[in-house]
Parts: sequence; C-alpha cells; structure tokens
Amino acid sequence: MPGMPRYVVERTYTVDMDNLPTVATRSKAIGHYHYPEIIWEHSHVVVGEDGTPKSFCVYDAPNVEMVREHAEQLGDHFIVTIYEIAGDVTPDDFPLTADPAEQHQS
Repeated sequence: MPGMPRYVVERTYTVDMDNLPTVATRSKAIGHYHYPEIIWEHSHVVVGEDGTPKSFCVYDAPNVEMVREHAEQLGDHFIVTIYEIAGDVTPDDFPLTADPAEQHQS
C-alpha cells in the first residue's frame, strides 16, 4: 500500500535468546492470519548490557493501534517505544566533502 505509515518497534523480551526464534515464528503467524495489513520488513536483535534480548522491528502498518494489538497477542515481550518513521537515509544520500579536519588547519 503506497503511503502506509512505517514504524520502528523497540521491544524487550521476557525469554532468552534461545527462545527468541519461537517468538519470531509466532509473530509471523499472528501477522499472517490476523493482521495481513501489517508487513514485517526486518528486525535488528541486540542483547542489552544485562543480557536481556531486545529488538528493533520495522513494520508497515495502517496505524500504531494495529501494531500494539499484534504485540499484545504475541506476548513474551513488552514494547518500550513505537516510533513512526519520518524517512530513511543512507550514507549514499550525502555527498562526500573534503576532510573537515583539513579545513580547520591553516
């Protein structure tokens, strides 16, 4: 759907890394069968300083409420924050300029 909002969902899990694939598989199934409007683009999984798994998941979804409903059905985690994505950039979006350190030397 063109123009659909995109979100980054920051999650903290209540299971360990070994059980995270089970949660992700369940998330995919819940989305497929109950929230076909949601598109799971990808996730970055990290381990917090305390050893707790966290993820930053990117979704296309009609609204933030639907993302929250999906999360409630998923369980085994809590949402820290949901951000609506304002845009995407990569290093290729910016020109390579002269070395800033060189500009300050005269």
